[in-house]
Amino acid sequence: MKGMITICRKELADHFSSTRFTLLFYLILMVSMVIAFMVGTGLKEELKDVAKPTFVFLMLFTSPGKFLSLIQFISIFGPIIGIVLGFDAVNRERSTRTLSKLASQPIFRDYIINGKFLAGLVTIVVMMVAIVLMISGLGLLLIGVVPGPEEVYRLLIYLLISIFYIGFWLGISILFSVSFRSMATSALAAIACWIFFFFFVPMGAGVMADMIAPFDPSQASQAPELVVKNEQTRKAISLVSPMTLYSESTTIILDPLRKTTQSLILMGPFERLSISRFQNPLTLSESVHIVFPHLITLVAITLVCFAISYAIFMRQEIRST
Repeated sequence: MKGMITICRKELADHFSSTRFTLLFYLILMVSMVIAFMVGTGLKEELKDVAKPTFVFLMLFTSPGKFLSLIQFISIFGPIIGIVLGFDAVNRERSTRTLSKLASQPIFRDYIINGKFLAGLVTIVVMMVAIVLMISGLGLLLIGVVPGPEEVYRLLIYLLISIFYIGFWLGISILFSVSFRSMATSALAAIACWIFFFFFVPMGAGVMADMIAPFDPSQASQAPELVVKNEQTRKAISLVSPMTLYSESTTIILDPLRKTTQSLILMGPFERLSISRFQNPLTLSESVHIVFPHLITLVAITLVCFAISYAIFMRQEIRST
C-alpha cells in the first residue's frame, strides 16, 4: 500500500505542476463561473420582490440560462478532463523509458496502475469540489439564499455522480494508454469514444427506434401507444451512452420537482388527477431511488474500464529498452 501511495503522490505532483492541467482547470472554472453568473443574474431578476421558491439554490446548477446549464456543461466537457488526465498515463512512461525503472523498484507491479488511477480520481475530486464551491459562493452573493441541509446533501450526491462519470472517462483513457504505445493514438481513440457517445448514440437511438417501433406522426393522436413505445425504445438505446446516464441522474437529484426520467408518459384521467393533486417535491431518498440504476451503472462501467486496463497492464511485458 505504501508503494501505491508513493506512485499516487508522484502522479499528483505531475498533474498539478503540468501546464495543460492548469490551462484546462482554469478554462473549465472560468466557463462554469460565467454560466453561474448568467444564471444567478437571471434568477435574481426573476425573483425580485417575489417570495423565493424552495430549492432555489439548486437552480444555479440546473437552469440553462442563455447557453448551457452546469449539468449540461459537465456532461459535454467533463470527459475532456478524464481524457487529459489519463491518455498518456502509461505510454508516456514507455516513451521516456521510465516504466522499467518504476517496475524495478521494491513495489508490486499493480501499484503502478493503481496509483495512476487513484491520482487521477483525486485530481478529479479536487477540480469538481473547487468548481462547486466557487459556484456556490457566487450564488450566495447573487441570489442571497443560503442552501438548506437537503440542498447540501443533493449537491454532495451530485459531486459523487460527477466524480464517477469523469472517472469513467479516466478509465477509458488509461485503457487506451495501456493498449497503444503512441500517446497520439490513445488520445485520438479516447476522443473518438467521446464523439461516438455524444453524437452518434443519440442519432442512432432515434433511427433504431423508428425501425423497431415505427409510427406515423400524422396519426399519432389516434395511436398514442405507438408513440410511447417508440420513445421508450429510443430511451432504452440512448442509455448505452454514459452521458445520458449522467444527465438524467443529476437532473433528478438536483431538481426535486422532476419525478421521472421519462420524457414522454401516457396518462389517463386518474393519473392526471393524481399528479395535479400531489405536486410536492420529492424527498432526497425518493430521488435517489429513481436514479439508483443509473448510479449503479456509472459505478460499474467505471470499475469495468479500470479492471480491463489493470488486466492488460499486468499481462504486458516491461522492457528496459
